[in-house]
Amino acid sequence: MPSANSAAIVESFWHAVWNGHNPEAVDDYVVEDFVITNAGERIEGRENFKAWVRAFLEQVDDLELEVVETFQNHDGSRVASRWKVHGRNNGVLGTEPDGQPISFSGTAVWEVREDGKLLHNHVERASWELFRRLTAA
Repeated sequence: MPSANSAAIVESFWHAVWNGHNPEAVDDYVVEDFVITNAGERIEGRENFKAWVRAFLEQVDDLELEVVETFQNHDGSRVASRWKVHGRNNGVLGTEPDGQPISFSGTAVWEVREDGKLLHNHVERASWELFRRLTAA
């Protein structure tokens, strides 16, 4: 049975990796063959995921991930989280890095292994809305 504290593990991941701006902290939380499915794109393997995190952190200066709410199913094998990202644009979504403040929301559904390690993360984020704001005339 997965951890009774799976939601706390996910929130610790948010804090250590994203708010800590520390892709190397991924090693403490995810399995070697971790998969993230982000808007239909699959990134497979822990090292590829860390590279993806690094690239995203480079596109959003001063990134802060604000957890809106996190909850888990009865046995802790699934965790859902709603969040908001705040920061400054440094080329996110292929836009011109202009330093303007940005904010967007998202959801993540995590699969959690019995030992509390994270197996898979399914992410949806308000990218279209953010892109429209950044490219508005």
